[in-house]
Amino acid sequence: MSVRVESVTKIYGKQKALDEVSFTVNSGEIVGILGPNGAGKSTMMKIITGFLHPEEGSVWINGAVIGGNAFEIRRQIGYLPENNPLYMELYVAEYLEYVAGIYKLKTVRSRVKEMIGLTGLDPEKHKKIGALSKGYRQRVGIAQALIHDPSVLILDEPTSGLDPTQIIEIRQLIRNISANKTVMLSTHIMQEVEALCDRIMIINHGKIVATDTPKNIKALATTRIQKVLVEFAEFINQDKLNDIEGIVEIQPLSEKTWLINGGETDIRPLIYRFAVANNLTILTLNKQESSLENVFLEITGGRNNEQ
Repeated sequence: MSVRVESVTKIYGKQKALDEVSFTVNSGEIVGILGPNGAGKSTMMKIITGFLHPEEGSVWINGAVIGGNAFEIRRQIGYLPENNPLYMELYVAEYLEYVAGIYKLKTVRSRVKEMIGLTGLDPEKHKKIGALSKGYRQRVGIAQALIHDPSVLILDEPTSGLDPTQIIEIRQLIRNISANKTVMLSTHIMQEVEALCDRIMIINHGKIVATDTPKNIKALATTRIQKVLVEFAEFINQDKLNDIEGIVEIQPLSEKTWLINGGETDIRPLIYRFAVANNLTILTLNKQESSLENVFLEITGGRNNEQ
């Protein structure tokens, strides 16, 4: 195994940020960590990377406990913090050479060149970091986390604040680099863990409250919300759709396409009868799977549970 956390507790004042947390992450896994603000995600990542020390418990990286020989263990970890602190006045290659020097790499320039190519920084490599877009700064942050070739990669909110195109690019980058790494990432974006992760851990009030594959986590829902995607051939006014019995919520996706929430009732037969009665042609009538977001809110008690 690559990461083992056993009975870790971290206290700030009177608040337990982490409460006897235990888990393992195996070599080659991509594990996503979900939780409300203040749940303990960032604290856990800082303890795993050795930047914080717990009041109780231990962390092992590749079989070695984080403790006395912390620098050698940290060499096995790549870390991208949430706020991605960078030296804005340095050029991209200059900054990466600086980081490589900290790790005392022997082939600094060739390794920097390799990282620039791997993370797609070639078009911007001659710019100062302060002149880069947020997406390219994230790439620089990932490059510095990878430059010493760690076996464990810790990414705290790697796509926070990025536009949709940048998010897709960073996701693809993480996929590409994860083949020979153990990756842990925290995020608030549900699509991120579904798209990237082999396993999800949900943390709430400092405790792991669920851990499983995305598919199995979604199956934990006790309230089966029935949502249906319906596309008509003709334009239809939302007021007419409101006449369908049992509708809880209607979300327009276009003039002819709607996402209809029927609560716990499968509303497809009612939509079909409505279409027949109004001489409407249905092009699409698909039941939507339980969403990870609904399960997350159910497990954590919703947004009111944030600290």
